[in-house]
Amino acid sequence: MRKFIILAVVATSLFSCQETETKKDDFKTGYIDSAVLLEKYEKFKDEGDKLKVKYEEAGRPYEAQEKQLMAERESLQRAAQANGPAWIQQNQQRLADFEKRSQAFMQAKQQALAALEEQTNKQQDSLVKDVRKYIKEYGKKEGYDYIFLTNDASNIIYAKDGYNLTDKLLKQLNEEYKSSKEKK
Repeated sequence: MRKFIILAVVATSLFSCQETETKKDDFKTGYIDSAVLLEKYEKFKDEGDKLKVKYEEAGRPYEAQEKQLMAERESLQRAAQANGPAWIQQNQQRLADFEKRSQAFMQAKQQALAALEEQTNKQQDSLVKDVRKYIKEYGKKEGYDYIFLTNDASNIIYAKDGYNLTDKLLKQLNEEYKSSKEKK
């Protein structure tokens, strides 16, 4: 009886090992190179170009005022050097007002750029979420068990090129983006 139980356990073990090997053959995995995706996805490129324009436009109103303040600062410094401490004493209020205006200008500029940066971060996060969602749907549709993302800090050091899904997904993403752009 004891031998029969041991034989049954061994047989069950062997059978379950064979079943695992069969499942292992059905295992489907792939990876995407995030650096390539960010570099070559047309929507990322277009959005990046739009953001550059926004930053330039946001900075333009400040450029003229900044030049004006710099010219005024240089003028005040030259006057102070030419006329000495007595002139500084007489124009103390004017110098203090200038410093307040300069500080208020810098603060307004920093706030405007910070608001734009926050908007940019939200937009980029939204794009990344959309791409992740697309990858997830692709993985489900194509029957993948795992799709990994590689980058410089990734845990994937090596993978066979056959597992690289980057070009395939990139082509689909760009085609989908192109067709949605043409509809607009």
